[in-house]
Amino acid sequence: MVSISPQKIAGVWDMGFVLDIHTKSSTLLGYDEFGHEVFDTKRSELGELLYKLKYKGDRSVLNDILYCVIEFLQKKWKIIDSLNLVVPMPPSNTSRPSQPVIDLARGISSKTGIRLAEDALVKIKETPQLKDIHAYQQRIDILEGAFKTTKSVTQGKTLLLLDDLYRSGATLNIASQVLRQQGNAKTIYVLALTKTRSKL
Repeated sequence: MVSISPQKIAGVWDMGFVLDIHTKSSTLLGYDEFGHEVFDTKRSELGELLYKLKYKGDRSVLNDILYCVIEFLQKKWKIIDSLNLVVPMPPSNTSRPSQPVIDLARGISSKTGIRLAEDALVKIKETPQLKDIHAYQQRIDILEGAFKTTKSVTQGKTLLLLDDLYRSGATLNIASQVLRQQGNAKTIYVLALTKTRSKL
């Protein structure tokens, strides 16, 4: 059983949680032979599983993450019976061979019977990697017009918007606005697996 420390996150959605911090500490050890910084990074239990899935392609951890997420939705948050749709955030890096958020959304749908709606939120504009952009308003400006929704899928529905890493909340806020204003979603719950220690 994965140990987590859930925290509420506020935004334009109805209610949201992040299950744990991603990195507990990161200490610079020095530089490798190519001049790249080398860190000793200590992650939360869930952060380590997500790191293995997302950056090491280790799909053996997927079930442990899914069990943790579904247990939280059923026993702690207790919203699972009210959900009509699971909506994954569109990936920011489409070149990655496997997309963790989509894999997790598919797993949640498969194990709970909640309908998966991969087409409910689609990215229609290329945007730079937001991890290099630190100002919240600048992130919002970049993301304006980046997503579209399918009203026929989301109208009147209660949905779970799923993401892997929460930083400033800019992406989830823009996505929630689109789902509410264009998609006429009834209720939007947001769940992010882990969050950065800072908002950068």
